[in-house]
Amino acid sequence: MSDSNTDKPDELAGTEQPFVQHLMELRDRMIKAVIAVGVAAAVLAVFPGASALYDLMAAPLVATLPKGATLIAISVITPFVVPIKILFMAAFMIALPVVLYQVWAFVAPGLYSHEKKLVMPLVVSSTLLFFTGVAFCYYFVFGQVFAFIQSFAPKSITATPDIEEYLNFVLGMFLAFGLAFEVPIAVILLVRMGVLSVAQLRQYRGYFWVIAAIGTALVTPPDAGSMIMLLLVVGGLYEVGIVAAQLFVKHTKAPDADAESA
Repeated sequence: MSDSNTDKPDELAGTEQPFVQHLMELRDRMIKAVIAVGVAAAVLAVFPGASALYDLMAAPLVATLPKGATLIAISVITPFVVPIKILFMAAFMIALPVVLYQVWAFVAPGLYSHEKKLVMPLVVSSTLLFFTGVAFCYYFVFGQVFAFIQSFAPKSITATPDIEEYLNFVLGMFLAFGLAFEVPIAVILLVRMGVLSVAQLRQYRGYFWVIAAIGTALVTPPDAGSMIMLLLVVGGLYEVGIVAAQLFVKHTKAPDADAESA
């Protein structure tokens, strides 16, 4: 009797390309991604403009400052450089679907059909989750954090934060909350790679909550409200990841794995 694994043709047979051709394709994909970011930046530069984008980002802080107080720029070129950084950050986020598509188009020919079923949904869902984390931080966390900080400021001090320091703080918070919202993706990958099983994830649920509490305390400002909010969100996403992992593992098995389990 012949082995079914040897009789079945390889899906990737005949798709090999020379190394130089791979480099040329990678170059073309990167150029297209850069063009997408450049087009988004050009559009944003016209409307609403780099200064308006910074004003939008600074709005949660400005709303909590004392009446008449504003942000300051210590360096001479900071009023020009910081809004430009915001412009390109926003342009990259807008062009991110195009960038991710170029990455997907480059690696897809080297993947089996069951691997493609896993990669594309993860790319899309991880992007949406990261954007959701950033939006959650901007609309729900910043207001409470800045109000909490200003409540501790002595009345003899007028708060005038530096715009570049504020930019660094915002980027760090965006990154922390964006990555925190990637918990379901991390859970799915751990299960799919066989590092942990769904039963083990449920068993270690208590340890996860302890680790999540420590992590949220480190990445959030000294505000109990924002820490509790992030902890509850991360814990809920952990439970979502367990359910999603079951579905992904079931629908992204290799055909040979299904035959062996049968």
